Amino acid sequence: DLVGSAPEVVVFAVKPQVMGDVMPPYVRFVHPDTVFLSIAAGRNIASFERVLGEAAAIVRAMPNTPAAVRRGITVACPNVRVTQCQITRCQQLLEAVGEVAWIDDESLMDAVTGVSGSGPAYVFLLTECLAAAGVVAGLPEDLAARLARATVAGSGELMRRSADAPDILRRNVTSPGGTTAAALDVLMAKGPEGLPELLNKAVSAATQRGRYLAK
Repeated sequence: DLVGSAPEVVVFAVKPQVMGDVMPPYVRFVHPDTVFLSIAAGRNIASFERVLGEAAAIVRAMPNTPAAVRRGITVACPNVRVTQCQITRCQQLLEAVGEVAWIDDESLMDAVTGVSGSGPAYVFLLTECLAAAGVVAGLPEDLAARLARATVAGSGELMRRSADAPDILRRNVTSPGGTTAAALDVLMAKGPEGLPELLNKAVSAATQRGRYLAK
């Protein structure tokens, strides 16, 4: 029982659907030296302030699933009560599972969710589709799956370690008039069938859904 104490950080890491039941007992921990760190998707800072009060220091964070292998990225947003010292504490906690970025405009969180929060699913789908296309092209299913998985994982690691921007890395693989160029002509086609427009629509859909769920 921590009644009477002032913990440095209280982490809310439960499903957003049950947050309303979880929060009230923690009102007793509201203190200038305590920061509340939430990783619950769709729960905005105002929803915590309504329960904990406007005196509570609150940080809303959006991690992603690569955090499971310490390769995640978390975007965090503080309310006006959060001190620089508390930002540092939260930074240290979140860095245990990957990179951390901070924003002051909470309205950007829905777009963050659309890009990095939901983004791993897009990469996994790309891997699925790449393997399936390999099978259509004549590869055995197990080999196609192995090639797709290793290619996506290896490319991600190369990109992580390289100082070059993704477009430079792409150009490095692409010989004029070669096989990669032929494939990219399809993937980068202008209009609704090209990958750029499809990803724009996908991220927009996720962003809009995030705004709806936050209501």
